[in-house]
Formats: sequence, structure tokens, C-alpha cells
Amino acid sequence: MARSPALPEKTGRIRIGIGGWIYPQWRGTFYPEGLAQRLELDYASRHLSSLEINSTYYGSQRPESFMRWHDETPDDFVFSLKGPRFAMNRRVLAEAGASIERFLTSGVLNLRNKLGPINWQLMPGKQFDPEDYGRFLELLPAEVDGQPLRHALEVRHESFRTPEFVALARRHGAAIVVSGDSDYPQIADASAPFVYARIMGTTAGEPLGYSPADLDGWAARALAWARGESPGDLATFAKPLAAKAGRDVYLYVISGFKERNPVAAMALIERLRERGA
Repeated sequence: MARSPALPEKTGRIRIGIGGWIYPQWRGTFYPEGLAQRLELDYASRHLSSLEINSTYYGSQRPESFMRWHDETPDDFVFSLKGPRFAMNRRVLAEAGASIERFLTSGVLNLRNKLGPINWQLMPGKQFDPEDYGRFLELLPAEVDGQPLRHALEVRHESFRTPEFVALARRHGAAIVVSGDSDYPQIADASAPFVYARIMGTTAGEPLGYSPADLDGWAARALAWARGESPGDLATFAKPLAAKAGRDVYLYVISGFKERNPVAAMALIERLRERGA
């Protein structure tokens, strides 16, 4: 898609999606009536530009599944993955090395060019321990078998809202997940060459999940991130990180009133298309 004259060539790529693609309530609302379940990924990947795979959090997937997901989606489609709970739900994060290695060698690389960021999500009660968390980040490789990896850090405790955590994430080139419209702490500091946002405010009362004004707001934030800028209306805790170019953006409509999430994501895609993004 051609960029509008208002967007520089170095603007990052914006991808919008939802969490997963198998959800009974989407049949007849997002998915056409009668669409075979085996065709739902094909359909979703042609109406959205990314999907976050949540099942990898709960257990290993077969290598053949990653290969099939790669083959069933368009060439420019991207999946993000949840890191396994066996790595994240532990008292000492620095001891997660074996779980991380098992996950990264479980077949996820079969997604090849369609492997996007890996979201390492902590439990809400896990507090910031700079030494332990720093050692955990050292376990996240920049590449495996020649394939570059992108890591996103989803933290859910107020103790992470500090310049020290932002500096730690920047030192390792990992993105801090922006939690939007939720009860989780929001940390919108840029810390990587990409931005990872999860917005959770869809409601049953809005036909598009969000109000038009709220959709416009998230579209504007995505564009600002893609230009390498920082939106002025989100909480940050450190000095801005200068960007020589734009940042890729991965934005997922998650939780909230889940039945509305696909239509909200598609409404964001349409708004961004109108702006040439």
C-alpha cells in the first residue's frame, strides 16, 4: 500500500490484530455463517494483519502446526507468540533458561518470516526485582539458528513503573508492552525498535467495540509510534528514546468484550488505511 505524502518512507509498519482466531462467538459475527472451522485462520489472516497466539502460553504446540499456520496465511502476515507459563510463573525468573530453550526449539521457528514478537507475560502479583529480572532478560536470545527474535515484556505490577525498569528493557532491546484501557499498569516508554500494545477496552454497547473517538485515538497513537514519536497522552517514566527511524507497531485488541474485538481491529485498520499507513 502506498504511503501518503504526510508519512515519511522510514515510518514503521503497523500491524493490527486480535488474540487467537478460534472463538465460538465469532462464528456468524466475524466469521460468515457456515464457514468451516479449518478455514477460520485463512479468513482472519485476510481481514487482519497479525494474530497473537495465546495457546503457546499454556503448552507446547506441534512443529507441524507452526508450519501449517505459516503456509495458510498471506506472505506479509505475522504472528506474535505468548512465551510459556513454565518460564514466567516462577519465583526466580533467572532459573527459566531451560523452559525458554525448550520453547524456542519447539518448532516456533517454522513460522520463519512470519514470526513476530514473543510476549513474555508476568503474573499480576510479580513485583520488580531488578537483579532477577535483569538475569531473566539475559536468557532471551537475539537470534536462534540465524533467525532474529523480538521480545516484548508484559509486566502487571505497579513496581515496574520506574526509570530503572525502562532502562533495563532498553539495555536488552526489548519492548515494554503498552497495556491500554485496562486495570493493569500502563508503561508507554519506547524501549525497542518496535512497539507492542494490547488494548482491552471493547464494550458490548459500542457496535465497533470502541467509540469512534477512541478508535481515532488509538489510530493516532499507532501512527505516532510508527513515526518514531511518543504519544503525549500515555504514561511514561523515563526520558524519551530517540528514534533514527520509525518503529514497527504491533497492536492487538484483547479481552474487553471479546465478541467485538475483530470488528474493532478492522475499524482501526480502516482508519490507518485512510491515513495512508
